[in-house]
Amino acid sequence: MTKNLAFNFVRRIAARLLILSLLLQSLISVRAATPRSIPDFALLDLQGRQFELHRAPGKAVVLFFTGVGCPIARKNARKLKALSDQFRTNGISFWVINTYADDSVRAAQREVMELNLRGLTYLRDPNQGVAQSLNVERTAEAVVVRLSDHKVLYQGAIDDQFTEGKERPAALTPFLETALKEFLAGQPVSVSRTASHGCRITFTTVAEAETPPDYARIAGILRDNCVTCHREGGIGPWAMSDYGQVRNMSRMIEEVILTRRMPPYGADPEVGHFANAHRLTREEIQGLLRWISAGSPRGEGPDPLEVASSTATGRESEWPMGKPDLLLKLPKAQEVPAVGVLEYRHLVIPTQLTNEIWLAGVDIRPSNRRIVHHAILYARWPGCPDDGTGNGVHVFGWAPGSTPASYPEGVGKRFPAGTEFTLEMHYTTMGSPQTDQTEVAFYLRSGPQVRNAETRNAVEYQIHIPSGDDEARHLATYAFPKAATVYSLAPHMHVRGKWMKFEILFPDGRRQLLLSVPHYDFKWQRTYRLAQPLKVPAGAWMLVTGAFDNSEGNPANPDWTRSVSFGLQSWEEMFIGFFDAADEPIG
Repeated sequence: MTKNLAFNFVRRIAARLLILSLLLQSLISVRAATPRSIPDFALLDLQGRQFELHRAPGKAVVLFFTGVGCPIARKNARKLKALSDQFRTNGISFWVINTYADDSVRAAQREVMELNLRGLTYLRDPNQGVAQSLNVERTAEAVVVRLSDHKVLYQGAIDDQFTEGKERPAALTPFLETALKEFLAGQPVSVSRTASHGCRITFTTVAEAETPPDYARIAGILRDNCVTCHREGGIGPWAMSDYGQVRNMSRMIEEVILTRRMPPYGADPEVGHFANAHRLTREEIQGLLRWISAGSPRGEGPDPLEVASSTATGRESEWPMGKPDLLLKLPKAQEVPAVGVLEYRHLVIPTQLTNEIWLAGVDIRPSNRRIVHHAILYARWPGCPDDGTGNGVHVFGWAPGSTPASYPEGVGKRFPAGTEFTLEMHYTTMGSPQTDQTEVAFYLRSGPQVRNAETRNAVEYQIHIPSGDDEARHLATYAFPKAATVYSLAPHMHVRGKWMKFEILFPDGRRQLLLSVPHYDFKWQRTYRLAQPLKVPAGAWMLVTGAFDNSEGNPANPDWTRSVSFGLQSWEEMFIGFFDAADEPIG
């Protein structure tokens, strides 16, 4: 009996020592963990403003993941606010990230007010790409990112008070507060990872699968959304021609998706509906990110991208809207020198039109995209109006990222017989002599239409952008003298452009936000075609608001030390809200 007692005692001691050893090994591994770098990302807040991690000021940012209605996230809200107040003066920012895919902006705004989270940056992650890239599976998880090198210093719970279905009267160990104090004191963070106990986040089936999506599915996503530009002769900087090319660039694909740079569609998805919206679905984004995180596995079978590439012969000569009814081009190739700043060229395109024409659509295609900054098509005829440039009527403009203009049935752009068309060409040099012979595609209606579409604009010429100002706000208006229908919207600024919005102010005091572009990109000047054209009454106004970033923090800024005013060159600025509209027919 005594031997049995002794044996059991020794066995219990051995078991406890084994458990203690495992715990110590785990703790040592956590304490000694090397901070990992995380990719840059960009998210919109509840007001439609964009925040980018790599442009965040200060020493560190705390990311706190939440979702409307999660009880543990709600109970942590007061602690989060207190920590923000405690560390704000030490250069620590707090970003609350709502990662529930189907939470509405209104529901999130209500919870912000109810939990008194005003003053904190509250961001939306509806595609769940940020949560997925950081391996966040539950709400109420905090991630501390050091901004000097974008490494994760701590990830886990705020403290040890809450767990699933249970809670202590008060926290015993303040994990997040301790980590921040150690970081600010210049010490290593002693505990860099703890378990989170918030609500489990529901991802898509693709993201939750045990194995990553196969390459054939990923290649299909790329073929349908990316290969149009990323091909030989396309405007993409590299060709998605096969698996090897995609795998080489897969981490870059992850970055441009998370930062909202690709696909190049800058509109806030919560504002308006557009016929030419170009966005990846939530499932496509999560599938791509999961595949990349798994190491971009090849899998079996033929390469769909190689097959697509082999059948793309002649694609460079295709027009997105099909074969034009009338194809115009510059009368001769334009020679562009190797260096220098070039004046705009206004070149007449011979047409010899003997009849009136109505355009159903129009497109412009430079033969050398590398040197064409923009191309604008103008029209003049005896007695025609002028858009203020002295060039006549603005027909269509091309810049990188532009899409063709098209009009619904019953609408067209009318030009009388004898109309003279000119192209305003803005060429830029690239270090070696180049040539270009830009073409214009006309798509014609069979005869007169009920409505005559016009390209109009709200423009502000009196621009003043102080040096160093990162939020130089401006506005422009256009008054509708007659009832009209609006078909498309196109923001235009230069390299300091930051954001722009289009609104309609109705005579009865109502206002409607049509388009919000939180992060304007000069390299991708898109036209946004309304999915449902908007009728506006006489006396309504188009209000265009926006801002410039003339600070040192704008990486596209050529010189933040000088003030900027209106000008034609890209180092000067413009503030124009273009839109296509047609007056309502009389009678």
